Amino acid sequence: MRNKFLLLLVAVILVTILFKAVSFSPELVSFSGPTMGTTYTVKYVTNASSPDRESLKADVDETLIHVNKLMSTYDPNSELSLFNKLPAGSSVRVTDEMAYVLGEALELSKITDGKYDVTVGPLVNLWGFGPGEHKDTVPSEADIEEAKNKVGFQHISLEDRELSKATDVYVDLSSIAKGFGVDEVARTLTASGVTDFLVEVGGEIRVSGFKLDGKKWHIGVEAPAGGHNIAQRIIEADNVAIATSGDYRNYFEKNGVRYSHTIDPTTGKPITHRLVSVTVVDSNTTRADGLATAITVLGPEQGLEFAEDNDIAAYMLVKEDFGFKEQYSSAFAPYVEN
Repeated sequence: MRNKFLLLLVAVILVTILFKAVSFSPELVSFSGPTMGTTYTVKYVTNASSPDRESLKADVDETLIHVNKLMSTYDPNSELSLFNKLPAGSSVRVTDEMAYVLGEALELSKITDGKYDVTVGPLVNLWGFGPGEHKDTVPSEADIEEAKNKVGFQHISLEDRELSKATDVYVDLSSIAKGFGVDEVARTLTASGVTDFLVEVGGEIRVSGFKLDGKKWHIGVEAPAGGHNIAQRIIEADNVAIATSGDYRNYFEKNGVRYSHTIDPTTGKPITHRLVSVTVVDSNTTRADGLATAITVLGPEQGLEFAEDNDIAAYMLVKEDFGFKEQYSSAFAPYVEN
């Protein structure tokens, strides 16, 4: 009798599982929220094992709050802010996440010879694009030189998780932290059993799998003069990271001169060339985010050369007298629609 009961119980369980598998219908679900001074959006296709929307959103929010607690320059008690407050000659053991992101940023600083510099923070703050009040004023040459004295990635050393500063430098991860946030959210989704998704934080994107209709995700590269709803080009992709850096949103004007938020650490001033947008496609959003900024600082000629030399899939928009000119690296060619 007992054996018959067990067999019946197993049969009921199997039928229930089979019924759920047969009756399940995938749906496209989305949610969004504030983070890192901007917003995030998650879109995903449900499957039989994916959690409910509210549970998943709670996990994503917790993930992004954790990233902020590590890398925000706006939070005076973040791990990064506490390091920046330390005096010259200090050394501290950092988290695995901080060591990873700083390692990527320091490597990028080295291969660009300081055109991308993870310690550019004092200059960003001086020009009014960092934490605090934005005054939209042009600093004096003396103030620029003083701030440049606090910039220099070579004064930062990272051995395993031991982070040291030889001088009074200030680390700013704004150019790479959003990309890391995207990667962390992607890891959260994957760990929850979600395989088909799009994650976006402040314009940095990562996609996995396919849309509800089984096709690849379509990512629009924003037209600098067209607003958020007009795409300059559409990238069709799956399982990639896409990051864009542009000087057409965050800037101020003074006496007819436009000052971009993108600062060249070697001059101490905003970039003046005509490269207005760089989009990088990579397998890793952290790296793509930093690379897009680096190429933006390098400019249209040096930036394209850098992308070719390092096999980077980069798409660039260069301002001309009338409109914009497209240029892209060989590695980006497969993403160009015919």
